[in-house]
Amino acid sequence: MTWTDFYLICFLVGAAFSLVSVLGGSLHLPHIHLHVGGHHMHGPHMGHGELSPINIGTVAAFLVWFGGTGYLLVRYYDFRVLLALTLAIVAGFAGGAIVFLFLAKVLIRSGEELDPADYEMVGVLGQVTSRVRAGGTGEMIFSQNGGRKAAAVRSAEGVEIAKGTEVVVIRYEGGIAFVRRWDELLSRPAPKETI
Repeated sequence: MTWTDFYLICFLVGAAFSLVSVLGGSLHLPHIHLHVGGHHMHGPHMGHGELSPINIGTVAAFLVWFGGTGYLLVRYYDFRVLLALTLAIVAGFAGGAIVFLFLAKVLIRSGEELDPADYEMVGVLGQVTSRVRAGGTGEMIFSQNGGRKAAAVRSAEGVEIAKGTEVVVIRYEGGIAFVRRWDELLSRPAPKETI
């Protein structure tokens, strides 16, 4: 095996890891579990919720940059083996560091706690975007936690709800929001309090 072949194989393995990562995220493939040095790593987090600098993304980036740089230096620029290896390692670490910094600073914000109340569906106000037939299912758009989202909806009373109607979620079960018309809830008298 020549150095050119070695670098090309590293590049292809890194590209394959990257492809598996992308497809794994979009196709919901099974998670990868790694056991390294007695420590169990699951996904991007390790230990106490800290992002590990050695993860599938940084390893893939290292291999792609290492392999690509080494291949180009040896194949097209006739660098000596030791110099090409050194520059390829530096390029690999640079590529891995870029991916790690992107993960740590952009994708995974440290200290950001998820609060289940931010994702509570009961009480959410939305607008029907796909008509709800009597006893059937439609769709609504709503804002929650700083973003626009969609949800499947059914009428809580089993009646038809027209497109464009504002609705409120009164119950959420099995991924379906059961809703009532907002104007209907506004027109109801408030319940009397007993002392």
